[in-house]
Amino acid sequence: MNIKTKIKDSRDHFGELKSQLARALADYDNLRKRTDREKEDFEKIANIKLIIKLLPVLDTIKQAQIHLKDGGLAIIISQFEDALKSEEIEEITPVTGGIFDENIHEATEVLVTSEVEKRGKIAEVVLPGWKFKDGPVIRYAIVKVFGKDAKSGGEPKKESIKERIN
Repeated sequence: MNIKTKIKDSRDHFGELKSQLARALADYDNLRKRTDREKEDFEKIANIKLIIKLLPVLDTIKQAQIHLKDGGLAIIISQFEDALKSEEIEEITPVTGGIFDENIHEATEVLVTSEVEKRGKIAEVVLPGWKFKDGPVIRYAIVKVFGKDAKSGGEPKKESIKERIN
């Protein structure tokens, strides 16, 4: 084997190794990006689980504040809400007389009314909800809505909330 052949073989081998290294570095970069995304997703899920457990505590503190009107409780509520806002979580605050939206509200009761203009409107707010600023609902706002009587003579039939309020 002459020197030119050896040099050519060495260059070919070097090119092949260089190509393999480039693929390995690209694979490593993709792996790093994927694990970073998975870590972010895991943290988000863990945060949601914790928030779901803490929201009833906030509800209880707010109810206590309504009755006690304590400055210390007001500060705690404010700090709690600021912490949620820093995680881009916002409160869903429905208003009595507002339009029922099944995307953010959960109706626990349909109050029968003969006034057609009231149907589909919120009769009472039971509990506010929470959602990500630009994302899914964590807890739907619980409301009571005005609707029509479900009975239409004869045999009772199952109707969705949407059918009952329209």
